[in-house]
Amino acid sequence: MESPVRKYLHQLFNDTTAMDGGDLADYIPELAKADPEVFSIALTTIDGRTYSVGDDEREFTIQSISKPFAYASALTDRGLEAISAKVGVEPTGEAFNELSLEKGTNRPKNPMINAGAITIHSMLAEPDSSLEDRANHTVEFFSRLAGRKLEMDESVFRSELETADRNFALAHMLRNLGVFEEHAHQVVAGYVAQCAIKVNVRDLAVMGATLANRGMHPFTGERVASRDVARQVLAVMVSAGMYDASGTWFSDVGIPAKSGVSGGILGVLPGQVGIGVFSPRLDPKGNSVRGVNVFNKLSQDMGLHLLNAGIFGSNTIRSVSEGDDETVMRLQGVIQFSGAEAILHRMASLECDPGTMVFDLTKVTRLDAMARRMFLEGLRRLTADGHRVELIDPDEVLPDPDLGGSTYPIRRETP
Repeated sequence: MESPVRKYLHQLFNDTTAMDGGDLADYIPELAKADPEVFSIALTTIDGRTYSVGDDEREFTIQSISKPFAYASALTDRGLEAISAKVGVEPTGEAFNELSLEKGTNRPKNPMINAGAITIHSMLAEPDSSLEDRANHTVEFFSRLAGRKLEMDESVFRSELETADRNFALAHMLRNLGVFEEHAHQVVAGYVAQCAIKVNVRDLAVMGATLANRGMHPFTGERVASRDVARQVLAVMVSAGMYDASGTWFSDVGIPAKSGVSGGILGVLPGQVGIGVFSPRLDPKGNSVRGVNVFNKLSQDMGLHLLNAGIFGSNTIRSVSEGDDETVMRLQGVIQFSGAEAILHRMASLECDPGTMVFDLTKVTRLDAMARRMFLEGLRRLTADGHRVELIDPDEVLPDPDLGGSTYPIRRETP
């Protein structure tokens, strides 16, 4: 049974492909050479399943999407107290490349603006680490998040370094104010190398899912970051991940996110999914035009707004009993997108000849709109495959379960 999640992503991809507004980031010569038509979407659940469409293996440089991951690395290396002494967590309401500093402390206001990100890079690895040590440390940490070995794009690194005058100015000012002591040019070179690490959209989704899973990698099972680190990173992504548009983004989309000028957008919904979108054309705020549209649709259609999210780690499948002629799946709790996806995955994994499939919703509190659509699609496909589908739903949490063509599952009384 093909997953309705992949079908939905294909529909979303096709509906968004026609959007051709926006411009490439031409102030970095190598990024100005990007193919403007490349487009991909990926979604990874905390249970370790990735769905992707489009040019999902096309690599691009991570750019500013590196900032939350570098912040996670620095927190892991030095601890929250040491990092907080150098970089704050307040939104600025200003552009990403402004010198936004706190009065009195001279701390950059948050790690998502360039001044904060440069400072964070100076604190990666051990104190007094060389440029090469910090670069290698960054690639290694990002590779653990992605679950595969990542590399740096040398041509983009050189191109971006040649146009980094403002970042050099920021670094010299920060060093002059005593925010860090390392050589300003070396820190900026390391930061630019960090931004030039190559990923694809599937990598972004997996890296996001690791944060969504409280620092535990959904495929390797490695604890890449502590729960406290993952929570801290997501908190700052909420308040400052989309720069001066962060408030509007959270109100409209409600998914902690970070964008990059190469055209990528990372989204993380705690306890559910990591999301990656890539399309190089940017709007005036430097965000992917198609990417912003995709996130708006995902939030609306799948109910992924953070303030609609359910309890972290709730398991929607209580049990599955398989007999010779009958399989019973008992469900529970509030079922949202991630729970419905888990149910559909379990449906698809059941290797049985056409027989009776019983779904017990006795302990289900609610199905949200997207979960309802996904669940009904799963029941429809089971029926089409020749299964007899029965429903135990004493509280009618799934009213009018129309599978199409005046077909309904058979109601069974509560045992």
